[in-house]
Amino acid sequence: MTSDYPNTLDCSARSTSQGGAAPLVSVRGLLKTFPGRRVLGRATAPVRAVDGVDLELAAGETLGLVGESGCGKSTTGRMLVRLLEPTAGTVEFEGRDITHMSPRELRPARRHLQIIFQDPHASLNPRQTVARIIAEPLLVQGATVRAARERAAELLDLVGLGEEHLDRHPYQFSGGQAQRIGIARALATGPRLIVADEPVSALDVSVQAQVVNLMARLRAELGLSFLFIAHDLSVVKRVCDRVAVMYLGRVVEIGDKRDLYDSPAHPYTRALLSAVPLPDPAAERRRERILLLGDPPSPAAPPSGCGFHPRCPKAQAVCRTERPLLQVVGSGARTAACHFPETD
Repeated sequence: MTSDYPNTLDCSARSTSQGGAAPLVSVRGLLKTFPGRRVLGRATAPVRAVDGVDLELAAGETLGLVGESGCGKSTTGRMLVRLLEPTAGTVEFEGRDITHMSPRELRPARRHLQIIFQDPHASLNPRQTVARIIAEPLLVQGATVRAARERAAELLDLVGLGEEHLDRHPYQFSGGQAQRIGIARALATGPRLIVADEPVSALDVSVQAQVVNLMARLRAELGLSFLFIAHDLSVVKRVCDRVAVMYLGRVVEIGDKRDLYDSPAHPYTRALLSAVPLPDPAAERRRERILLLGDPPSPAAPPSGCGFHPRCPKAQAVCRTERPLLQVVGSGARTAACHFPETD
């Protein structure tokens, strides 16, 4: 059973991808528009939740996707695994365009594309046992009931639970244990990419650390790639190699986490990082806190030009009329969509 659903990647393939070969996942011009609703007889404007996102993810890499609530992070992640259909743009996985594949064509790729949801209990069927929940992806892929149950027991052991939990139901577990079951289900078919959609935000702080450490260990042992969606920048710094910052459906900055955290180029990134608490009280008192005025604009009526200009302390006339494109900042591989990026 284990050979049919491998949990390891070829190490040579992983290093080649990170060394400049074709990425594991390539996203180009990804767009998602939700139609408006009728409220009191009037049709509301359509909502552009994701507005032209470009991303690349190498084999074995963890890419963090951060931003305020409603900026399009989860919608982007769900389009990567085809839980949502893009309005426009392409998603390539291992060099193949999976954007418009039919369900039948997509099925072989499904085993390599999995997702971990934010709320562990809401994502687990309360009427099914743990064994059935973990085994279901395997049964869909053609495994026998016996082989799928054996595999479920192996996966529970891998995530820190035991075989005695197989015949229990989700309500019998704590939040952290339920999320471990969700991780085991995501690992069932030997995926290469896992979209982790705020996997620890619904958990207590102590449990968050356990789940984050588990995911880091699984990544090292199994050679997994993660798109790690979160709003907690401290967690993102702990687990990610690179970080992409989203605002109003667009990526406004992306780069290596060290460069981005040490010298953010986009004013929005600077504001986000200034809100991260520092463990040193003296340093916390000394640093400058950047407060953004107002609320994020509605994606149903985005501002012209740069979407951030109504709240940006550096906004000038060009920001109101011209949409900035991602461009290289400084000497590294970091890019930012800003007319006046910081370059220190």
